Amino acid sequence: MGRPDLLATLDHGTGAPGPPPTWDNIQVDHERVIRDGTARLSMASNVTEACQWTVAALARYAPATISVLLEVHDRLRCIAATGSWQVFSTVPPATGVVGRVHTTGHTVVVTDVAADPDHLPVRPDVTSEVCVPVPGPSGRPVGVLDLLWSEPADLAAWRNTAERLAERLGARIVALGGPPTETRGEKLLRHAAALATAPTEWELRHAAVTAAREVSTLSAAVLVLAGHRRPRLAEPTTTPSELEARIRASLSEAGSGALGRMVDLAHRYGAGYTLGETGQPTGDDHAALARAGVRTLVAVPVGSADDAGLLLVADERRLRPDPTTVNLMELLAGQACSALDRLHAVARLREQASSDPLTGLRHTGPFGERIAAATPGRTALLAIDVDGFKSVNDTYGHQAGDRVLVDLARALEGALRQNDELYRTGGDEFVAVIEVNRPEEAVRVAERLTEAARRIGRTISVGVALPHPDEPADRTLHRADQALYRVKREGRDGVRMAAA
Repeated sequence: MGRPDLLATLDHGTGAPGPPPTWDNIQVDHERVIRDGTARLSMASNVTEACQWTVAALARYAPATISVLLEVHDRLRCIAATGSWQVFSTVPPATGVVGRVHTTGHTVVVTDVAADPDHLPVRPDVTSEVCVPVPGPSGRPVGVLDLLWSEPADLAAWRNTAERLAERLGARIVALGGPPTETRGEKLLRHAAALATAPTEWELRHAAVTAAREVSTLSAAVLVLAGHRRPRLAEPTTTPSELEARIRASLSEAGSGALGRMVDLAHRYGAGYTLGETGQPTGDDHAALARAGVRTLVAVPVGSADDAGLLLVADERRLRPDPTTVNLMELLAGQACSALDRLHAVARLREQASSDPLTGLRHTGPFGERIAAATPGRTALLAIDVDGFKSVNDTYGHQAGDRVLVDLARALEGALRQNDELYRTGGDEFVAVIEVNRPEEAVRVAERLTEAARRIGRTISVGVALPHPDEPADRTLHRADQALYRVKREGRDGVRMAAA
């Protein structure tokens, strides 16, 4: 890093033979460090060069691990570094000593990194740290200059030098237009996290169209979803821009046939984009978009041929998207599909976790939540038990018993009304939860269940109870069970209302 040159320029006294100088016994000329760093800064043509030359100037004089991190979007990105085998590419806000300095705007000198829980372990032999803010135009830090030491150093002197250089670096960064912006790849990486963690399909669609606009730098993004019979426009997740509103209106007017042709074109041949050339005719498939004022378009297939969708990213300006933009949109579409598959898989797992694997009915977990919300005088609980079920298992085996339960579950579901709910709460025990206007209505529904069981050659006993005001749900269910047991004692295959 140029340190032999430094040794050659230093005056070590009379020049008499002696041990070679070491960093411990060299007296660093800190004013010279400032002059060298400042001189190089003025020649930097961009922010990256300014940071690299600041690090290089310091490295000529300081046996330290040196880095400059600047704020890019919501993270500190390492722009230049030296003196370590590995550095952290980006650091989350307020993380480490560097994050603390950037957040507070105050220099931190750590004399013993082992005692500071915020220290980021870049090198195993580091003992001390000097971290100073790089000021922006209003005094707010735009980044930090960090020096890590693994041998004794005059930390007070280096703090002063680092602060003065950081001030000059900050002024040069401002003169060059400020810290670097996110690259499109970095934007996509940031949005990928939002796609991967979206808890609902609505939030996933919102994350996808937001990412499409930001990464492409085009002004509008619209998702076309695969429908059961025909494709359809996804509902907007924010107030549409003027261009997006026109696109939606024009595509709606053109109808599902036009959407279907665009989807088919993309899935048949792949992503497409406009060249930005004037005087070229618009294809019939995209005429509706041209009528809406679209002059630039990237169309990317989403999903598989069996579940075909489309991402349309557009602008009123006549631009020329490059292939990299199209590739990023394809990556985004792929990530969105993977995230959607995850949501569907989670939904299936939740359904399996809350459902009886044999009959498909919901079981005890959801049942407990449902009866806890029972309305006194309106929510009826129908406790159901299969008559003679044990003899089926004993005589014909458990497989025959399972078939009986599945057939009975289907029969009972078919006899219930649209919003009634049926749960399997035990081996041959079921509970229906229904909303009624009068107790007699609950009895009539229970009688329909007994008739449905008879039609498949089985009989059931049913006890009915409606919750009283302030009555715990488990007490209501107990009264329904008591009514059921009375039916059993009286010969089975019947219905009884629980006593008040």
